Amino acid sequence: MTEPALSDASGASTTVFVLNGPNLNMLGLREPEIYGSDTLDDIAGMLEDRAQELGLEVDVRQSNHEGHLVDWLHEAHASGVKAVLLNAGAYTHTSVAIHDAIKSITVPVIEVHLSNPYKREEFRHKSLVGMAAKGSVAGFGANSYVVALEAAARL
Repeated sequence: MTEPALSDASGASTTVFVLNGPNLNMLGLREPEIYGSDTLDDIAGMLEDRAQELGLEVDVRQSNHEGHLVDWLHEAHASGVKAVLLNAGAYTHTSVAIHDAIKSITVPVIEVHLSNPYKREEFRHKSLVGMAAKGSVAGFGANSYVVALEAAARL
């Protein structure tokens, strides 16, 4: 059973899901010249601190499996969260399933990337996630997540 999202005094949800796709568990070790030296735990800590300042709660998750990301998007809708920050990793460019899951829910999804995909290999220039998301934040390293959280707070 899906638990309802936390809400403020007005009844508005204060929970933001932060969903991370394949290989993001390797942050801090994987290609630091592209992705930086922050680990996913470091990013989660930054988000928790900023969320508290914004009156929000974050639920940070990571999976290397596409179906988990789809299930979590559906869960976000069912539990009524405020927003989803989604770094789908390589699935950004390949997953029709994640694109369709975003399109099937009413919760706003903000695409997040540590690097700027448009400055990288050509196959990274097309984002199926971005085609369905409310907006995108990319190229600011770990701060991309914080900028996306601040945008979610204003939705």
